[in-house]
Amino acid sequence: MFRRLRPAALLLSALLPGLVFAQAVEPVDLDAVARIRHEAFHRSQVAANLKELTETIGPRLTNSPAYVRSSAWARDKLTRYGLSNVHDEVYDEAFGRGWEFRSSRVELIAPRELPIHALPKAWTPGTDGPVEGELVRVSFKTIEDIEAQRGKLAGKIVLLDEARARTPSDRPDFRRYTEEELGELQTFPTPQDADPAAQEKRLDEYRKRQALVRALNTFFAEEGVLAVLSISSWDNGVVRVMGGGGRKADEPVGVPELVLASTHYNQLVRAVERGQAPRLRVDVDARFTSDADLPATNTFAELRGSSKANETVIIGAHLDSWHTGTGAADNGAGVVVMMEAMRILKAIDARPKRTIRIALWGGEEQGLHGSSGYVARHLADWPAPTDPEQAALPRAFQRGTGPLQRRAAYDRFSTYFNFDNGTGRIRGIYAQENHAAVPVFRAWLAPFADLGATIVTTRNTGSTDHIAFDRVGLPGFQFVQDPADYFTHVHHTHLDTFDHVVPDDLKQAAAIIASFAYHAAMRDERLPRKPFVDRDE
Repeated sequence: MFRRLRPAALLLSALLPGLVFAQAVEPVDLDAVARIRHEAFHRSQVAANLKELTETIGPRLTNSPAYVRSSAWARDKLTRYGLSNVHDEVYDEAFGRGWEFRSSRVELIAPRELPIHALPKAWTPGTDGPVEGELVRVSFKTIEDIEAQRGKLAGKIVLLDEARARTPSDRPDFRRYTEEELGELQTFPTPQDADPAAQEKRLDEYRKRQALVRALNTFFAEEGVLAVLSISSWDNGVVRVMGGGGRKADEPVGVPELVLASTHYNQLVRAVERGQAPRLRVDVDARFTSDADLPATNTFAELRGSSKANETVIIGAHLDSWHTGTGAADNGAGVVVMMEAMRILKAIDARPKRTIRIALWGGEEQGLHGSSGYVARHLADWPAPTDPEQAALPRAFQRGTGPLQRRAAYDRFSTYFNFDNGTGRIRGIYAQENHAAVPVFRAWLAPFADLGATIVTTRNTGSTDHIAFDRVGLPGFQFVQDPADYFTHVHHTHLDTFDHVVPDDLKQAAAIIASFAYHAAMRDERLPRKPFVDRDE
């Protein structure tokens, strides 16, 4: 139940510039906040849950056996917490084939011996035992480049990229936001006018890139190439593996593809350029776990509301990860934070007016598929394109499909909160240009100023699941988090492990998100919505 602001709340607003007005109009239940904080900091389960998810289950590539196990694990935990309507829901009936990776070993065997740091790309085949071959360096920029190499690469191991000079970093490996940086985040950069020509160029490049990938998969297999090697996009021995979308049953799978640490990749290129005829031994244990396309799922659970039970507040994070680390920061951290927020609310016997739903999304890493599929099915979507070329594009790229079609639940939806930037402590929230929500968020953050969460920025931020809601005009938000070492060591790398997570950061995040979810569920009105212009208007 809401309570009038107490002197403690007024003191908080005095300590934080710009909060007096916000606190005067947006009630904050400080008793609930106190109970949430006590449960979050004295009975936390985030560290134990993260160890189970990442070190017992491991990485969770969409539709892998480990992903299936992680979903079952989450459902069991959420059921034990006493939540209701715990279930999986299909968002794509035929996402693609299942795949898993067990091990890889790459060795330079001539002109000298050297173990090579390398990891395979997702949804590429294994070697079916060790293979050996000579290294060649070949560039494929266009379809025409394929024909120039036909008949030349049988039994070879192909280096696809050029060598890359190391760029020393002048920033620390792990950092927190400074007060100056937080201040800068609260300024709003004027958006640039959309350039239709630039957008069309990006789409054209995307189409050409996808066509080239499909053609190369077929060519490499037909040619008898043993393996294909690429350079890691990061230096300092960090193997960053991205790329590779789910493979449909009717698509060519190509040959084994691996990403090498830049220091080793550069050595191999130079050896080829010197004419040393380097040879490699490659042994990759990776396999497709199904011949047919499998359905892909999200996982849900609820804390049922009372007087406004048919209205929803959703908190979420993506359950899937890449396969080379254990998916601890990206996004095991988000998963256990959101599960902990739900546990906290149940443990303190919170009785929200609106239903609070947790969503653990699949397929985020391949293009926000799980969250976009949910929004399209339950909330709103544009008509499916009839143009095959448009239909082949990701949802966010599709155009000319008619006005937005809103489902019945659209008007009953309140807000969505997301957590997906690694371990970093929450420092505030991105308002996504929703100016009416700014004073609300400032009021809700005030009780957490002593934990470093103070700012509300009107800026947009992207590339994660709140975008699925925001793009159809619904309130969807991501929190401002300390960078930590997310974009220096962790993001999509083999170093995405429990050791790169700060449990105290996750405790803080769980407390703030539980409070935000509770207050959103208790407001007399839904969270304000920003102006929405249909992309077809």
